[in-house]
Amino acid sequence: MKKDDFQKRLTPLQFEVTQNNGTEPPFQNEYWDHEEEGIYVDIISGKPLFSSHDKYDAGCGWPSFTKPIEESEIVEKEDVSYGMVRTEVRSKTADSHLGHVFPDGPGPAGLRYCINSAALRFIPKDKLEEEGYGEYVKLFR
Repeated sequence: MKKDDFQKRLTPLQFEVTQNNGTEPPFQNEYWDHEEEGIYVDIISGKPLFSSHDKYDAGCGWPSFTKPIEESEIVEKEDVSYGMVRTEVRSKTADSHLGHVFPDGPGPAGLRYCINSAALRFIPKDKLEEEGYGEYVKLFR
């Protein structure tokens, strides 16, 4: 799919975040305080990225997760923008910007995946089968 096609399909914010490495405002995005059980998928490819079981309130104003569902779907790149050195997180399949990962999270790996809501689509656990994500129902048993 070409960038023009994405621009037609996505909201301006979704396009800016995923295609131009943008960042949405903290505490003013769809999923920062979302607590429903389910999975978060890439808004572009539909690939599963994160589970609500791995989501926590990091106090940063963006959805934060301790780990991805499938590590193979996450690509990390050095980001030196804005005078900082950070690790950018991108989706492997769609090559879309998701957010950043930081070494200050809870859990065994100590990671915090700080992700833009605009890069995600949420699938509630009771709609996983219906939406074609039946293999992920096991995460909620």
